[in-house]
Amino acid sequence: AGRQLRPIFTWRELAEAVDLHARAFLALGLQTGDRLGVWAPNCAQWCISQFASAKIGVILVNINPAYRTSELEYVLKQSGCQWLVCAGAFKTSDYHAMLQSLAPELAQQSIGHLDSERLPDLRGVISLDLQPPPGFLPWSQLATLGMAVSPAQLAEREAGLHIDQPVNIQYTSGT
Repeated sequence: AGRQLRPIFTWRELAEAVDLHARAFLALGLQTGDRLGVWAPNCAQWCISQFASAKIGVILVNINPAYRTSELEYVLKQSGCQWLVCAGAFKTSDYHAMLQSLAPELAQQSIGHLDSERLPDLRGVISLDLQPPPGFLPWSQLATLGMAVSPAQLAEREAGLHIDQPVNIQYTSGT
């Protein structure tokens, strides 16, 4: 914990990271059918989030990294995201600042218990930055959360899933 995620994994390391992060998402209270948004450029954490969310029946909502504040607000409301994984910034976009403008309550409320007027479904935000602003859960802390959930609990969730359940909602630039 507390270190940058390596960009290269063996298949075994990727599988272990996926299982640990699936357990972390369970620890955050994500239920089958819930939505987990990802608003970031391509990175290892994006891939881990995709596979980890699918393992627990959570629908990953891919949010275009070029989206501005109004587009982000629309997607989060329309999709019903309960949690969002975000980069700190991408190109000229300051993701943290945009989220803080939409949900100024982030800084005052405990992580995972967001009660936002503008984003009523959103419970929390996970930042890929090592030291995000107050109210953002650092990605590096997910491993610790995952350790609190047993592999048996993950296996139990997986056993209750069906092959035809949705795993992804894709928001694009209009394609």
